[in-house]
Amino acid sequence: MAGALSGLRIIEFAGLGPAPFCAMMLADHGAEIIRIDRIGARNRVSDPTLRSRKSIALNLKSSEGISLAKELVNSADGLIEGLRPGVMERLGLGPDELLAENPKLVYGRMTGWGQTGPYAPVAGHDINYIALTGALHGIGQAGEKPTAPVNYLGDYGGGGMMLAFGMVSAFLAVKNGASGQVIDCAMTEGTAVLTSVIWGLHADGLWADERGVNLLDGGAHFYDSYETSDGKYVSIGSIEPKFYALLLEKTGLSDDSDFDAQRDKTQWPALSEKLTVIFKTKTRDEWCEIMEGTDVCFAPVLSLGEAPSHPHNVARKTFLDIDGTVQPAPAPRFSVTEAEAPRRGPQVGDDTALVLKALGRDRAQIEALKSRGVIQ
Repeated sequence: MAGALSGLRIIEFAGLGPAPFCAMMLADHGAEIIRIDRIGARNRVSDPTLRSRKSIALNLKSSEGISLAKELVNSADGLIEGLRPGVMERLGLGPDELLAENPKLVYGRMTGWGQTGPYAPVAGHDINYIALTGALHGIGQAGEKPTAPVNYLGDYGGGGMMLAFGMVSAFLAVKNGASGQVIDCAMTEGTAVLTSVIWGLHADGLWADERGVNLLDGGAHFYDSYETSDGKYVSIGSIEPKFYALLLEKTGLSDDSDFDAQRDKTQWPALSEKLTVIFKTKTRDEWCEIMEGTDVCFAPVLSLGEAPSHPHNVARKTFLDIDGTVQPAPAPRFSVTEAEAPRRGPQVGDDTALVLKALGRDRAQIEALKSRGVIQ
């Protein structure tokens, strides 16, 4: 496969959410990902986070299945798992054992709370992880309850993408002569890192520890979304004075002296109300005609159905269609090591025979493993 990570082989133990997202990120840029699925499971082949994989279905409750898994890991550069702490160890697939056999292995572990700590053994989801870090507390409207930002922040930003960064860093270290190692990626800690700028602003007295009253959380009238006359929305981010002046010009408010107090937080609610009235006088498309292509710092708020057809996204090929499923294209872009187009995800066991042949098994051996319930 082409791509910046071409030549890397990574074994992924089937899981949900951030671990497959990490594997997708690596596969998108050329890594070979072999996913070990459970016998009898089913994959949603339309799921973008499962794209560009091979799938082998193993019975990890059998000693032969565990032996095959170890053989695969010994042939690989990396491993991704997103199970609860201790599960891989109980299977005999923990890092101590596997690193002893493959000292250059990069062992990526994805959990919500981390491998250690009081919360480590218990279940959780994205909303819980971002709650514990202080991130959820700051998301929502002033005076109202916190708003869960789907699961973009904990699962995928603080989780899957952080693990991908950690593993690529460890692969580089191995290339430079270091040994393999374990990447303990906790969504709590990854989310905390994503909030670093806000912690700095708070320390300097520039960020209030409450929702909806700050510069970037919807508190400022010039950094918010507004409903239009057709029930749709536009986004405004006119922070800098010259962009703010252009916002006032395009909305016909240049002569309204109330808006001179751009940075006076006490005036933000009243100014937001005025802008709310203004934006409801036109449709979203009419505001696009007025503001798109200017430095107002403007964009329409698009739905999932609308985003792929926007001219900018079309020009940049931000989305693609894989076998009838529209999904985001790989990112970021590389000028030299461009990767191949992604392929749809595999169904469980699609590549079992292919992977086992690469490990030296012949047809008779593969059929025998199947008859014993070791593979699917």
